[in-house]
Amino acid sequence: MNLPELTPEERAVYEWQMSVPGFGEEGQRKLKAAAVLISRVGGLGGAVAYQLAAAGVGRLVLAHGGSLKASDLNRHLLQRHDRIGQPRMETIVGRLREFNPRLEIVAIRENVSESNADRLVSQADVVVDAAPLFEERYAMNRAAVAAGKPMVECAMYSLEAHVTTILPGRTPCLRCFYPENPPHWKREFPVIGAVSGAAGCLGAVEVIKLLTGLGEPLAGVLLVMDLEKMEFRRLRTARRLDCAVCGKAAVD
Repeated sequence: MNLPELTPEERAVYEWQMSVPGFGEEGQRKLKAAAVLISRVGGLGGAVAYQLAAAGVGRLVLAHGGSLKASDLNRHLLQRHDRIGQPRMETIVGRLREFNPRLEIVAIRENVSESNADRLVSQADVVVDAAPLFEERYAMNRAAVAAGKPMVECAMYSLEAHVTTILPGRTPCLRCFYPENPPHWKREFPVIGAVSGAAGCLGAVEVIKLLTGLGEPLAGVLLVMDLEKMEFRRLRTARRLDCAVCGKAAVD
């Protein structure tokens, strides 16, 4: 793979990052060459996008529809109060480009669904699921597994957050964890923005590790964070042989 060269400006911006052991200039060039899809760019996905823009990922494919609501503003840090009632994506793109003018952004003004998931996943090297609704999450999961694309799965509820990395063919997929849409799940649920941000930052670290080969991703491991008690657990996970997406019958 021919990696792009770094400009003098990029060398100056990422000087401290390139001093990380095992990362170096090659890691930075890998980030510059990479494309990442993020499903929903709100409190959780917005933190992922912001950190990846800061890290120097070359291209972000962002999928998020709808207009900004007042109730978004406790966690959507890429938004502005004066944009309430306006499409979310315009502000997201503007804020990210203000921060990193070198960043290429593909803005999809709709949420991930079964009708667009394959097309969106095909544009990325790694995908990030930060959507609140299981219909969107299932669509992304199916498309990522079908395409063999790594997916970083980030979720939160109240003061708890989960992060794991799905490697198709090697680790459980989302359907292994949740074979059916949880009946109790609602569109509105308890959210503290700092919890979303914490999960998003850890998700961004996972993406950087996947793209550069740095460290070990949370492959086959679910990181469970109880931020009320500041307790962290690493739970080993296994694929379900009867999984409708990645099980034996699905891949035969």
